[in-house]
Amino acid sequence: MAANTPAPDSQSAARYDVVIVGGGPVGLALALALRGNACRGRRVLLLDAGQGWASDVRILALSYGSRLILDKLGVWPFLQAVTPIAAIHVSQRGRFGRTRLAAEEMRLPALGYVVDYASLQTAMREALGKPARRGVSTAPSHTAAQDFSHLTGACVTECRFGKDCAAVEFEAGASGQKTRVTASLVVFADGGATGNASIATFRDYHQSAVVAQVTSERPHHSVAYERFATEGPIALLPFGSRMALVWTTTPARAAELIELDERRFLDALGAHFGDRLGSFTAATHRASYPLRLRHVSPTAASRQVLIGNAAQTLHPVAGQGFNLGLRDAWALAQELNGDAAADAGSEKLLHAYRAKRDLDRRGGIFFTDALVRVFSNDSALLGLARGAGLAALDCLPAAKRFLIRRMVFGASG
Repeated sequence: MAANTPAPDSQSAARYDVVIVGGGPVGLALALALRGNACRGRRVLLLDAGQGWASDVRILALSYGSRLILDKLGVWPFLQAVTPIAAIHVSQRGRFGRTRLAAEEMRLPALGYVVDYASLQTAMREALGKPARRGVSTAPSHTAAQDFSHLTGACVTECRFGKDCAAVEFEAGASGQKTRVTASLVVFADGGATGNASIATFRDYHQSAVVAQVTSERPHHSVAYERFATEGPIALLPFGSRMALVWTTTPARAAELIELDERRFLDALGAHFGDRLGSFTAATHRASYPLRLRHVSPTAASRQVLIGNAAQTLHPVAGQGFNLGLRDAWALAQELNGDAAADAGSEKLLHAYRAKRDLDRRGGIFFTDALVRVFSNDSALLGLARGAGLAALDCLPAAKRFLIRRMVFGASG
C-alpha cells in the first residue's frame, strides 16, 4: 500500500499534520487523545473504513491500566456491560502447580475488565462525538472540532512518503471518487498495514483459537482462568453471567470442536478444563482463527508510525495484545501533544516515540511468546519446572506483585 517515493506535488490537496488510517479501538483512541488536546492548531484526519464492527462478536480483556487510559479519553462512562476481573487462577492441566493473582494484592479495584468489541467501539464513537473533556483539553472544544475531521467509509488506496510530507489517497462514499491529502505524519492503525519502512517478523504457532461464550453450573465470582495444556492454553474470562472462552489447540482439533454439536462440545470442554466451575450447560456460536506472532521493526520512520495490530499481533495468552496497542496510541499522542510547533513527522519526534515504547513493546512480545513456548509442550522435566515455578510464585508476594504490575501497566510498570 505504501510507496517510498517522493510525495507528489500536492499544492491543491488539503494538508493535515496527522492522518490516522484505521477506525478500530486503537485508531479511535489516538484520535480521541489528539482531538481532546486540540494540539493547539494541529489538523488531524481520521480515515475510518467503518465496516462490520457493529456485528463483531470478539471479546476483549482490558487491563486496569487500559481502563485508566479510557477514562482519560472520556470513553469509560459510555461503556456498557463491563465485567471486572477480580482475580486470575493460573494452572497447568494434568500437573501440579498453580497460582492466584488477585486485585486486592495490588490494592486495585480490578485487575482488568471484559467487554465485547462492539460495545467498546460504540463507546469510543460516542465519546468522539462529544466535546473535549474538561481537564483534558488544552484549547476550547470548538477549536478541536475545527481541527479534527472524521471520515467514515474511507478506504486508503495509496500512500507515498517524501522527505517533507506524505501523500494519502483514499476512496470515500458510494461514488468511489478518489481524494488526495498530504500530511506531516501518517499513522497506520488498521491492523493490515506493514508500512514501507518496516520489516515484519512472523512465527506460526501451528495453533488455532476456538472462541465462544459458555455458561457454567457454578458462578464465576469475577475470577478468570488460564490453564495451560500441551496443545495450548485455555482461558475462561468472566463476562456477565457467562464466560468468554478462548480454547487454544491444534488446527485439526479446532476444526473438530467447531463441528461438534453443543452437548458434545460442552462435554469436551468439561473434560479438558476440569470441574472447578462445575459442568458447562450452554454455549453460543463458535468460531476459530489461526494464531501467529507478527511484529515489525521499526514501528516509526519516514513520516509513518504503525500502532496496535499494525505494529504487532500477539498470541491471545495473557490478553496483552489490545492493551499494548492502546498504550502505543497513548504514548504517540503524548509526543504529538507535547510540542504543537514541532513537525509531527520529524525524525526527532519519531525517535522519541520509539524510545518510549521500546521496553514495553519488546517486553510484551517476549512475555507472550515465552509463555506459549514454555507451556505448550509435553516435556516431563519442563512440566515439573513449570509446576515448581507456579507454586513458588504463589508463595512469593513480591514476585506476584511484580508480575501483576507488568500485566496491568506494561513492561515499563
